[in-house]
Amino acid sequence: MSMIRDLRAAVRPALRRVPVQGTVRAYDAACGPAAGSAVVDCAVYRDGKRVGAACTPAEAMRRVRAEGGFAWIGLHEPTEQEFSGIAREFGLHPLAVEDAVHAHQRPKLERYDDTLFTVFKTVHYVEHAELTATSEVVETGEVMCFTGEDFIITVRHGGQGSLRQLRHRLQDDPELLAKGPSAVLHAIADQVVDGYIAVAAAVQDDIDEVEIDVFSPPSKGARRGGDAGRIYQLKREVLEFKRAVTPLIRPMQLLSERPVRLVDPGIQKYFRDVADHLARVHEQVVSFDDLLNSILQANLAQASVAQNEDMRKITSWAAICAVPTMIAGIYGMNFDHMPELHWKYGYPAVMVLTVAICVTIHRGFKRNGWL
Repeated sequence: MSMIRDLRAAVRPALRRVPVQGTVRAYDAACGPAAGSAVVDCAVYRDGKRVGAACTPAEAMRRVRAEGGFAWIGLHEPTEQEFSGIAREFGLHPLAVEDAVHAHQRPKLERYDDTLFTVFKTVHYVEHAELTATSEVVETGEVMCFTGEDFIITVRHGGQGSLRQLRHRLQDDPELLAKGPSAVLHAIADQVVDGYIAVAAAVQDDIDEVEIDVFSPPSKGARRGGDAGRIYQLKREVLEFKRAVTPLIRPMQLLSERPVRLVDPGIQKYFRDVADHLARVHEQVVSFDDLLNSILQANLAQASVAQNEDMRKITSWAAICAVPTMIAGIYGMNFDHMPELHWKYGYPAVMVLTVAICVTIHRGFKRNGWL
């Protein structure tokens, strides 16, 4: 496994980023984050304001230790090689570093010595002209946060959940940013949960559309049961959404209810608001799952009813056809002594009798709703 990880670390940067002078740099000491590196932005904040231009993580930490403030380092899909130097500089725990590099983690909150490690699942609604049995409805990514007393490191995976605009918004609110790394952690949690709310509203529209289609009278020539594939697909997407929302409830409760040394007391009340919004989204997602189960059961019941109606019609016509078949079978036997065999009006009489019996049976089935 170690050999595979080493090979992956060597190959991924070469495929994903442009080499600089034959090597991949995590950052450049002279000009800050290098082009093609995993570091998206790195800056020092003091008294709620950004101090100086972008710099390297090592330089940012030296400035923080000498002059105060905190460093905010943002990375996007770093490799082990790119993240190892930052991990040593900030003393990050190897287990947390491994989770941050390889991603695909459940939302969680863990404490390693003097660092909080938080994992958020970002959710993005995928626009589609029409919901089909293969439509992708939600797309997930991840944001990991290492929060210390004088730094916060954000590691993002996936194409969604960019923190660039969030950084600009926080820089426009120096009073909040002055509360330190926990203010950034709250802002990230708030943005992630706000994304959940927007996705929940869009998914609700898709569920409403499916529900209307299932319970509306079928168009001429259409058959019930064709919506089952769409419902199953929507259930799978809702399940993926649920996996992002449900595990995050406990971490938000811990951040909002219990004193945490690395979280400013003035920020903790803001986490309570995030936890409340998350609880409401969780209730929505659970209701989505229950509603889709009901819609699916109704759709299958309608398909069964339609099949029963078809079988009744087939049975009715088979019963009507049995009358002339039976009479023709009787008169097809080669016997000399048969009723009315030599009667002049025997043939038309039998035909009239056959039609009369068939019409009577047809009217009976029609009256009972079988035809």
